Amino acid sequence: MERWFEFMGNHPVLFGLLAVLIIAFFAIEGKRSGRKVSPNELGLLVNNQNARIIDIRAANKFAAGHITGSQNIPFGELKNRLTELQAIQVPVIIVCDIGMQAGAAVQLINRPNFMRLAGGIQGYQAAGLPLVGAKKK
Repeated sequence: MERWFEFMGNHPVLFGLLAVLIIAFFAIEGKRSGRKVSPNELGLLVNNQNARIIDIRAANKFAAGHITGSQNIPFGELKNRLTELQAIQVPVIIVCDIGMQAGAAVQLINRPNFMRLAGGIQGYQAAGLPLVGAKKK
């Protein structure tokens, strides 16, 4: 660790360049994956702007528990339905298990009205919001 501080002191330009590249990487990755919507914001978008929710998890996971009013289109089927999805004009929130695959789906569809649910279904449940069809423990 001591050598790291010595390097920073001896090469401030290199260290500054490294910092700028790291910040740029995270900024670009965040934009590529689409805008994140919090579980609370999801309800507002659905109620105020008639947003649609598309769950891209496998059919068995969807059946085990999903957000009220969501439509299931497994991730593997998205390419076959791209034209249909890109024609949607209202806001669309893509949902997956933890939010990572939804980012890839938003990138694939490549429309500004498509967003992903931050934290996915797990984040939604962690916020204390209920799922339809979920078995109570």
